[in-house]
Amino acid sequence: MERKEFLRKGLSSLGFLVATPFISSCQKLSSDPTTSTGSTNGSSATDCTVTNSETAGPFPTKNPANFIIKDITAGRKGVPMLTTITIKNKNTGCGALKDAIVDIWHCDADGNYSEYGSSASAHFLRGRQTTDANGNVNFQTIFPGWYPGRATHIHVHIFNSAGKSLLVTQIAFSAAVCDTVFTTATSFYKNGKQDTTNERDGIFRDGYANELASIEGSVKDGYKLNLTIVVNA
Repeated sequence: MERKEFLRKGLSSLGFLVATPFISSCQKLSSDPTTSTGSTNGSSATDCTVTNSETAGPFPTKNPANFIIKDITAGRKGVPMLTTITIKNKNTGCGALKDAIVDIWHCDADGNYSEYGSSASAHFLRGRQTTDANGNVNFQTIFPGWYPGRATHIHVHIFNSAGKSLLVTQIAFSAAVCDTVFTTATSFYKNGKQDTTNERDGIFRDGYANELASIEGSVKDGYKLNLTIVVNA
């Protein structure tokens, strides 16, 4: 499905990359949020709702098994971001799910995806990892950009150890952090503030509380993203 068609339907139904040189012109501003409180879903057995299921979108990874890597930047420039995703199993009282396969993919600072369109022969910002004993996977990436009609997001697809699909979801970002990145790191992010809020986004507007990432850091120093995703396994 082409992006134009996808957006029309969506709206109607509605290691680090250290860029060289690394944001030397960007100073840490007092308005630069150092923390962004996200979802607490999955933090305990009493707060263990399965994370929202979402569309994989029009640009899923074509051969995910080819991208078993932690550093998924592949030369794309932007504000560095260490992404930690924790997978928990509702069926074990929200215990950590070991050996789950986690795929992520997202657009670059300009809003473009690899493997499609003018970037059909490129393979950036896509990766696969297997959860450890604590249910964690880590990816070194950049803060995603955005494209018209969608709020900033990361796609996530989770499988069990046998390769059975458990959940397709997306990660949402707070407006405050997005606004800071897109108006401060303008040497990378040239589109300005995103044109769609989470509340107006065709994917998130039915609720995104358990998809909202917790983010700490700054434009100057880079960010760390954390999110717990709950599945039925």
